Amino acid sequence: MTRTDAGNGVAERVRQARKLKGWTQERLAQEVAAAVGKEARVSLSLIRGVERGAVQASPTFLSAVSKTLGTSVPELLGQPYAHTSTEDSEVATGIAVIRRELAAYDLPNSITPRPIELITADVDQLRGYRRATNFRKLSAALPAVLPEARALAHSSKGRTRELAFGLLCDLYSASWSLAHKLGYADLATIAVERLSWAANLSGDQLWIAAAQFQRASVLTSVGDWDAAQTYLDVCRAALDVKTDDRRSLVSWGGLHLQSGLAAARAGDRQTSDAHLAEARETVARIGDNEFQDPVLVFGHSNVGIWSVGLAVEMLDGVEAIRRAGQMQIVPGTPRSRVGHLYIDLGRAYLLNGDRKRTLESLQQAREIAPSQTRYHPMVHETVRVLARREARSTESLRGFAAWCGVTSLD
Repeated sequence: MTRTDAGNGVAERVRQARKLKGWTQERLAQEVAAAVGKEARVSLSLIRGVERGAVQASPTFLSAVSKTLGTSVPELLGQPYAHTSTEDSEVATGIAVIRRELAAYDLPNSITPRPIELITADVDQLRGYRRATNFRKLSAALPAVLPEARALAHSSKGRTRELAFGLLCDLYSASWSLAHKLGYADLATIAVERLSWAANLSGDQLWIAAAQFQRASVLTSVGDWDAAQTYLDVCRAALDVKTDDRRSLVSWGGLHLQSGLAAARAGDRQTSDAHLAEARETVARIGDNEFQDPVLVFGHSNVGIWSVGLAVEMLDGVEAIRRAGQMQIVPGTPRSRVGHLYIDLGRAYLLNGDRKRTLESLQQAREIAPSQTRYHPMVHETVRVLARREARSTESLRGFAAWCGVTSLD
């Protein structure tokens, strides 16, 4: 696929996939309702709006329509995007090694690993790259550390072995992040499977919860919202939250946030809001407003960011903006999370018809987390819809579109 092809956006791809099935827009709306339920709000008018390029194709829309048409979300998005710059090529350098390592996950290798302390220092640095959304450095560093950490995990015993598998969890999580954000959906799914495997061998409750969180996110992204919610209910039922064990509570709260997302995409606002309330209550129980852990970040700021995103998923721009105005981002919040907040705010402002603030929010996201913003499919769709609503595209909009790789705004 060329970048020019990618410029056509979701509108043309949905239209083409629908026509290949021989369906009218009315038939697609009926089939979506039968496949995922009317509550998901993928109506005939929404399908028409998306195909005209006048309405954003939300993640809910994409997962529901791709599931119904027998395609995939990345196919409708045109991911992974073609490489048109040195930066694109450098960002993707680690993908081939990640693919090999995920295939060889349970096999020992001939590498003699360094002491665990040295490998841990490298993994800590990689985690910093991931949270700062520095995809270029993350992609460059992963290929050297992944094989060595695998060697350490398979050659160690006792507590060192558990710690080594914890390091692999961190690396598989980084692999997922890179693959997911660059649009390699199948590779990202495999990374989640490997994360789950390593988490169980590490014995670390937070890594186990992180793996469960990511597995549920895969189910949610492909439109299996009921399965995601059922799975998360089972995961939470295994936790002991009658005590004040912080790691169990953080796991509990984080899994509620993912449940809130699955419910929001299923069109169940009441359930989504209930899960969000549980997460907020959990922050109060933990007693640490900003729980900063190498595995999970959980606190008022992160829950607030999630609350904005959940409102956007429910297509309530007014509520999303209201929630954003009530929250405060504390120092130390990962750039990946803050950048995501401004991407969601851009979508919220567009829902409200405020084009000026839409672009301002996207520019803020670019300043905070440039790589994440450049490759985020919702940024691409927001830019396209924004351009179509402008009587004459501004220089700043054209410049932003060119920077993130949207070469065609028609």
